Order: sequence, then structure tokens, then C-alpha cells
Amino acid sequence: MAGGDSIEEKRLWKQWFEERSHDACDELIRRYLPLVHYHVQRISVGLPRSVQKDDLISHGLMGLYDALEKFNPERDLKFDTYASFRVRGAIIDGLRKEDWLSRTMREKIKKIDAATEMLEQRYGRNVTSEEVAAELEMDSQEVEQLIAEQLASHRLSIYEPTQEDERNETYASVIEDKQTKTPEEHTMELATKQELARLIEGLSEKEQLVISLFYFEELTLTEIGQILQLSTSRISQIHSKSIFRLQQAMRPDREKRARSFDE
Repeated sequence: MAGGDSIEEKRLWKQWFEERSHDACDELIRRYLPLVHYHVQRISVGLPRSVQKDDLISHGLMGLYDALEKFNPERDLKFDTYASFRVRGAIIDGLRKEDWLSRTMREKIKKIDAATEMLEQRYGRNVTSEEVAAELEMDSQEVEQLIAEQLASHRLSIYEPTQEDERNETYASVIEDKQTKTPEEHTMELATKQELARLIEGLSEKEQLVISLFYFEELTLTEIGQILQLSTSRISQIHSKSIFRLQQAMRPDREKRARSFDE
């Protein structure tokens, strides 16, 4: 049966498929609620602190209910797998409609960008978060966190409406099919990956490990903290600092990238 092998669960699915029983629906949602929490946890680690988990759970529940409504037991697909797509999609869709960053945060980020550019012109090199923080009389951790949240907010920005008023499109609708790359695109992508790999090698061993576990092994910050025997907040600090340094080194308007990671 779709959701599990237990007699009770088979009974619930039968009631739902044949009778559209509200009681069966409520019980199935309760049983699959951990799936919602799982995806909320995975998605929330890369989001700004201003995004409330309760909102993500609400979006996820809508996706779970949608999965129950549209699931076809005749297809060779487990409900868990099908529901995962729906839940994650509903959370992402919900986030696309929200402005993640407050006006105050956006103003601070604008000041950070301006100060970073000014200091880079002054010193002729990439600058550290501590230098930017000192210039703005801010805490370096706040600078790193704001930059990390700005990057997170850009992850879904391709789904915002384009500036073409005459065409009702999002940026996502005009993105090329990346499955088929031109030779030039392939060369550029390879060069970018090589450059990023070189820059990551300039991070400390602990920073490299956090980046690897978070982006390649897809562990949460809490899971990484358990592995490294550090608090989640400490792992978050390491992650934010690493991202800040990599972002400065990869700035597209720099003629020369990443001369040094020395602080």
C-alpha cells in the first residue's frame, strides 16, 4: 500500500482512497508530519533568522495535504517519495512569495557592500569581515551573518518577476537549459570550479570541513556540530565566516581574486 505495511495504515489509506474520510486524512497527516519537519529542518539551515519555522511548517503541511489529494496508488512510487517533492515544493513556493530580509537588514547589507568596495579600493586586496566591521563600527559576526543571509535570499530570487513589464515572466522562465552547455560555458564552469576549489583550500582545515559537510554531504549545522563536538551556533559562525571570505574572493568585479586569506 502507498504509505506503509501496517494493517492500521492500510486501513487508513483504504478509507482515504475510497471514502475521502476526513478522519483518515487527519491521521495520515499526523503520521507523515515528521516528513514535513524533516524538510523544514533541511531548508531552514540556509535561511535568514527572520524566517519563522512555523511559517515553513505551514507551507509544508499544505504540500502534504496536496500530496494526499493527488497521490495515485497505482503508480510505482511510494507516498513518502511523492510527498517529499510536494512538501519541499510547497515550502519553496511559500518562500518565493515572501520578502526574507527586512528594510533594516537590506540597508545594513547595502552599507556593508559599499564599505567592502571602498576598503578594497583603498588596500588593493580582499578585505576581511573584521576590517569591514571596524569601518562600520559593527560586530564582525553580524557582518558575516548578514552577508550569509543575503546569499540565502538570492537562492530564490530567480523566481521574482523580471523587469520586462510587457511580459509576465520570472527570471527562472528565461534561464537556459543547463543540461546542454556550449564548449565556452563548459570551459567557464570548469574554470570557476577550479578557482573555487583553490580558494577553499586557503580556508582553515575546520572551515573546509564545515563547507564540505554542509554543501557536499548535505548535513545540517546541528549534525555538523555533533560530529565536530561544537555548538550549532559555533558551527554557524564558522560557516558564515567562510562564506564571507569566499564571496569576497569571488567578487566578479575583481581583476585578481583571492591574493591572500591572511587575517
